[in-house]
Amino acid sequence: MIDFKDFLVLRQEIGLMAVFIILLIYDIFASGRAKERLYLTACILMGIHTLVGFIPVNAATAFGGMYVSNPMTVLMKNILSIGTLFVFMQSYNRLVGSFRHGEFYVITLTTLLGMYLMISAGNFMLLYIGIETASLPMACLVAFDKHNEKSAEAGAKYILMTAFASGIMMFGLSYLYGATGTMYFDDMPTLINKSPLIIFGFIFFFSGLAFKITIVPFHLWAADVYEGAPTPVTAYLSVVSKGAAVFALVFSLWRVFGNIAEIWHHILWILSALTIIIGNIFAIRQKNIKRFFAFSSISQAGFILLGVMGGTAEGMTATVYFVLVYLFSNLAAFGVISAVESNTGRTDIASCNGLYNSNPRLAFVMMLAVFSLAGIPPFAGFFSKFFIFAAAAREGEYLLVFIALVNTVVSLYYYLLIIKAMFINPADEKTCGYIHTDGYNKLSLILCTVGILIIGILSGIYEYIGGISFGM
Repeated sequence: MIDFKDFLVLRQEIGLMAVFIILLIYDIFASGRAKERLYLTACILMGIHTLVGFIPVNAATAFGGMYVSNPMTVLMKNILSIGTLFVFMQSYNRLVGSFRHGEFYVITLTTLLGMYLMISAGNFMLLYIGIETASLPMACLVAFDKHNEKSAEAGAKYILMTAFASGIMMFGLSYLYGATGTMYFDDMPTLINKSPLIIFGFIFFFSGLAFKITIVPFHLWAADVYEGAPTPVTAYLSVVSKGAAVFALVFSLWRVFGNIAEIWHHILWILSALTIIIGNIFAIRQKNIKRFFAFSSISQAGFILLGVMGGTAEGMTATVYFVLVYLFSNLAAFGVISAVESNTGRTDIASCNGLYNSNPRLAFVMMLAVFSLAGIPPFAGFFSKFFIFAAAAREGEYLLVFIALVNTVVSLYYYLLIIKAMFINPADEKTCGYIHTDGYNKLSLILCTVGILIIGILSGIYEYIGGISFGM
């Protein structure tokens, strides 16, 4: 007999599928002016789905423990939903007049469904299914601009790297299953030990997730894919996709691999330092702003590992808070990049020359985003890095915190290059004049700006995340 309570636990997945089906039917049967309202319909439905996701829910499991839902997983999904909604709002200029914008929403929602499954997985097979559901359609999004050779190249690179990462991960999971005889998170901790089979299995599994998070040395795909993908897709990759992988890593380390923490702790220590340093070094050399934010994103992944490596409730709180702040900051930056690109067709840093003189509001938003990413007070990014550093320092990782602090100062240099371009460098003949920003993108930029200014001040947000983390 079917227990329908199992399906009620999947409230957010069911809501997302409802949005998916409505948009798919709308796209198939609508015509004329009704077709033109598909964009507004997608944003409204996604907004409703996001708001409904904040309704409180009790912890529960479904399908024999394969699926797990609790306040923390719900919060993580809500963060991803907010990011997806902002990406929808920022994609108007890219999709207006296109007959393929229905495809964009359907494919994006498919990847988001996979990310939901990654977060709520209580079994490694469901986690793997979620990763595949999120990754394969993502290659379609990366190659969405079929008239752009760089987009096609980026899509090919992404699908090849995804295939290799998935194969490596499945190889590691086969080791773990062979050593423990189970794939359930709740059953594995007592069976996890320091045997070579389990250690190799963990390394291969971690390597697959590290590709999604762009951790060194699994980062080489990021710059080319970020540059070639349509700008809204780049924003989606840098925030939503990365956030889902981070949350999946946090849960797997937290719930499964605690018995070998001293092993993966050393691995994460080295990779965190390398990711921060290499991301910073290569970001300094970039002239294309999307490649610039690709390496900036790699460096930010290194900071995220500072919170993950402790394996504590405080570390989880700091990590989730960091991803939330990073979402608002990065999407604000990409919203400005999208507006400039739609008017100039350029994505080099020089396209921002003199932006303050012609578009002071866009320059102001970009300045706030950059300052937040750099960790300058009093913006939210300062508090997110402070809590990450505090969580690492509480575990005695003073050397790693020092390395991160030094690299934070280094990052100020390349972030200030964008400020210099906007406020100091004179505009040239290739630089556009006044940029008309559509209402959807403008609203997303306003919301991101509010988030950058408010999230760090409202201590209740961090306390709420902390209450959930310590209650798990």
